[in-house]
Amino acid sequence: MSALRKRGLRVQTFKVGPDYLDPTYLSMASGRPCYNLDGWMTNKDYVKGLFVDKASQADISVIEGVMGLFDGSDAVGPEGSTAEIASWLGAPVILVVNVHGLARSIAALVQGFTTFDSKVKISGAIANHCGSERHGMWLSESLKAFGLPKLLASIPRGSLPGLPSRHLGLVSADVSILNHQVLDTLGEAMERRCSMGDILEIAGSAPHISQNSLSLQKQIVEKFVRLGVAKDSAFHFYYPDNLEALAAAGCDLVEFSPLKDKSLPGGLDGVYFGGGYPEECADELSKNMTMLNSIRRFADTDRPIYAECGGLMYLSKGIESIDGEKFELVGLLPTWTRMLPRLKSLGYVEVIFMKDSLFGAKGRQIRGHEFHYSELIGDPLQNSHWAWAYRVRRRPKELEHFEGFQRGNILASYVHGHFASRPDSVRHFVSVCKNFKCQEK
Repeated sequence: MSALRKRGLRVQTFKVGPDYLDPTYLSMASGRPCYNLDGWMTNKDYVKGLFVDKASQADISVIEGVMGLFDGSDAVGPEGSTAEIASWLGAPVILVVNVHGLARSIAALVQGFTTFDSKVKISGAIANHCGSERHGMWLSESLKAFGLPKLLASIPRGSLPGLPSRHLGLVSADVSILNHQVLDTLGEAMERRCSMGDILEIAGSAPHISQNSLSLQKQIVEKFVRLGVAKDSAFHFYYPDNLEALAAAGCDLVEFSPLKDKSLPGGLDGVYFGGGYPEECADELSKNMTMLNSIRRFADTDRPIYAECGGLMYLSKGIESIDGEKFELVGLLPTWTRMLPRLKSLGYVEVIFMKDSLFGAKGRQIRGHEFHYSELIGDPLQNSHWAWAYRVRRRPKELEHFEGFQRGNILASYVHGHFASRPDSVRHFVSVCKNFKCQEK
């Protein structure tokens, strides 16, 4: 992305699958918001519409895959995989291969990927973790000898600057991590090691997708609901198109910082706490007593509050760190959350509402995913005011379990929902906020 921008191109980035971290890097590298393309949480028409809508505003689009090319939501079908998205869009694929210890075997590997699915077109390969210039020449000759896609780049081991990570994956990108110097270094490395001309030619081979029939419908509507959205280094896991859907449905999105602000913005009709890293900021969050009290007072009015994952942790009594230190937080959810040294949950989920909720009537469904290293200590349902919100089905097929917690118009869950899996969920949420506003008047 950095190399392409240096050539004067407007670059639009996309990320396959349910990911909040990689998009922060792609956004900073491209200078534009990155959008997730997910075939399991959404659907083909939505993916195509979102892609056309955003790609039409740029000169070139780059889609970063997820896991291996054919890895998705199960072991058999293409759902949720990079290959599925590539076939839907007709997008040519550049296969990144870890070539450490490989020579002629790269031909067998690339040939297998190239012939595995006729709907997926692999147009080139990048050799990552290459041993030397001579190693790269061998790899290129091997692919050429067997009539396979061209080797576009050989990236030597240790030639790129490292990027910091922690328990959820990469540390969210900011200027301290991905500054201009790092971006320039990455871009210059690609210019030296990669045939950018070939990449541009490959991009140009992508088929045209009709914008009129597939692009997302846009409507300019009156902003009749004022929705607070927690946004800072502790809370920033949001799908941009989820927020855009809320705005299109009539929400005036008002960002605030639970870390820095003293209280909620005035005149809110609802509050949305996304995921993030509240555990990394627990001390600072717990010391902002005026904000904690402001949220408690807001909850007493029964106006809607929706909290996902990190948001759920923030609404709990507090967070217990791995070393046992405790930090008191909002205290709406009558239990503590505890950090764990290992992953607690990861994967796609389908949610069935057990009762009428902020996002739909009892029995309605929405899709999303879970990814967290924490767990609840105790059972919130010991307090009679709280009830289960969801029945959850995991992927691959497993037994259903109960999840999510609801009290009045407060809904908290470890599930990150994608609203496009059920578009009327956004309209329902906005109507709840609007109805409360009408009652308030």
